[in-house]
Amino acid sequence: MFKKPELPFFDICVLMPCYNNPEGLATSINSINYDTTRFIVLVVDDGSRQAINKDQLYQNVPVTVNIEILRIEENEGITNALNKGLEYIYVNYMAAFIARLDCGDICAPNRFYRQLAFFENHPSIDLVGSWCYFKNPLTGSRYKFTTPTQHKAIRHSMYFRNVFIHPTVMWRAAVLKGFRYPGNYPHAEDYGLFYDIVLNKKAAIINDFLVTCEINPDGISFQNRFNQLKSRWQVIRDYGTNKWWVAAGTLKLLLLMALPHQIVYNIKRRLFKI
Repeated sequence: MFKKPELPFFDICVLMPCYNNPEGLATSINSINYDTTRFIVLVVDDGSRQAINKDQLYQNVPVTVNIEILRIEENEGITNALNKGLEYIYVNYMAAFIARLDCGDICAPNRFYRQLAFFENHPSIDLVGSWCYFKNPLTGSRYKFTTPTQHKAIRHSMYFRNVFIHPTVMWRAAVLKGFRYPGNYPHAEDYGLFYDIVLNKKAAIINDFLVTCEINPDGISFQNRFNQLKSRWQVIRDYGTNKWWVAAGTLKLLLLMALPHQIVYNIKRRLFKI
């Protein structure tokens, strides 16, 4: 009788979409500090003009890091890239946890150790994020992003913002295997996913700055800000269970839509400047 081969096991699979940013990809991979035999990086090349080449990538990152590249021939958008990456992970690996990281973002040296220790000490938690810094690589200025840390407060705060900054999250792969990024919230697919998880599972935030996120004026959030805010409103409307808090969250989004992004950014930078 044919025996199905056992899938390779890793503590962590790091899911990283990449589109025309090989330098940022290498920078982020180099920031990962963990036993290289116990994690793998799945790079989803979302139709980059020049395909990500593993041999070239290994010229800039340690050869001991396990890297696999899933190539999508045409750029189909971040939601599709992330979901194809998740499907690939579940078919090809046995990973205890899935973590996210974006090109250009930097992990603190203790990030993965802190998150795994948190899961070990909190067996009822299935999704964990962390506080983070946002940094402008051109000016060097940065500001802090902090959130509530406990599930009840997180669930309430989701009416007003996505408290899970995408590159900070890690989740239990087996428990959340049925969850995917929803395709009906353009540029806010992570908000939809995390809201869904928070409603059905328990989540937490580590009150430490475990990731530094790059402020990229050419990134998705900046270039599609209005559509992202519109999608955020749809997420609140679809997942919110209290009509009064839905109304309050909607009011905040309408205010953000009315303000130019530079004003909002300057307010954040001044209020939370380091």
